[in-house]
Amino acid sequence: MGFFKFIVISFLVLYIIRVIIRLIFPSVLRGMVNNMQEQARNQQAGQQPRRPEGSINIDYVPPRSKPKPKPGAADKLGEFVDYEEIK
Repeated sequence: MGFFKFIVISFLVLYIIRVIIRLIFPSVLRGMVNNMQEQARNQQAGQQPRRPEGSINIDYVPPRSKPKPKPGAADKLGEFVDYEEIK
């Protein structure tokens, strides 16, 4: 008799949980979807406005500096010597 009582109570509890989940789960899911949509709208509003296609906008161009010669680089090339052609 105790086993039969356990089975009946188990089925009743599972049925009640199933009904509650069917009622509550859609509303919880709907709330999560609405929250995600609101976050997406906020992100979109925070972005910069779109420019028309083909327009170019350069905000910053870093200055170009010429590389400085290393000290002693001329020494490695050797010494320039004038010469005359002898016939």
